[in-house]
Amino acid sequence: MKAGPDIAMVASLVGDPARANMLTALMNGRALTASELAQEAGITPQTASSHLSKLEAGGLIEPEKQGRHRYYRLTDPDVAGVLEGLAGLAARAGHMRVRTGPKDPALRRARICYDHLAGDFGVQMLDSLRERRLIKQKKQDIALTVEGERFLAKHLQISPDMLAHPRRPVCKACLDWSERRHHLAGTLGAAMMKRFTELKWAARDAAPGSRVVKFTRTGEKQFAALFGNGHE
Repeated sequence: MKAGPDIAMVASLVGDPARANMLTALMNGRALTASELAQEAGITPQTASSHLSKLEAGGLIEPEKQGRHRYYRLTDPDVAGVLEGLAGLAARAGHMRVRTGPKDPALRRARICYDHLAGDFGVQMLDSLRERRLIKQKKQDIALTVEGERFLAKHLQISPDMLAHPRRPVCKACLDWSERRHHLAGTLGAAMMKRFTELKWAARDAAPGSRVVKFTRTGEKQFAALFGNGHE
C-alpha cells in the first residue's frame, strides 16, 4: 500500500508475541504497571520497557502516572475491538494456543472486552435486542430505536443523555472471538455492563489479568428475563 493508513506498522506492533500478550492483558480495561505487563508477557522488566515504548509510540497504549508508579492502558476502545477481531480471525484459522486452563469455559461464557460484555452472554444480549427490534442492525451498523430507549429507561435506568460521547458511537458491533458473531460495544455496551455491576447482577473476576465476568444467581435470572427466552 503506497498511500493511506500504515497497516503494516500496526500489524508489526501487534504481531510480536510479547507485545500481543501485553495488549491482551490490557483488554480487561484496567491499567497495569510495566512490571505487571512484563509478568503477563513472560519477559524481563527491561525488555518490557522497550516493548512498551514502541506500543506507546505507535499509539496503541497510553501511560498514566500516579505517585511513583506509571500505569499503562489501551488508548481507546477501538484498539480493543481490533484485538478482539484478530482473536476471532486466529480462532477461525485454527491458530489456537494449546494451553487451556480451568477458566477457559468461564471466559467464553462471559468476559469483559475493554468495558463491555463479551462471550456467550454478550452475543445473546445483542441477538435479543435485535430480534425484539430494540436496535436496528444492518451489517455492522447498529442504531438504538425509540422502543429500545424506552426499554433501557424502564429496565436499566439508562437514558439517551448518558450515552452521548463526542468520539464514540452509541452502538457498535464488535466481533466476538469465541462465539464468532457480534456482541454490543459502544457507549451503550459500556453503560449496560456498568449497570449490571451496579445492580450486583455481575462482577469482574478479581484475579490479576482475568477478563472473566461472573453472574450471580439473581443476575442470571434477571439477565434471562430481559435477554433470554423468558423476556417480557
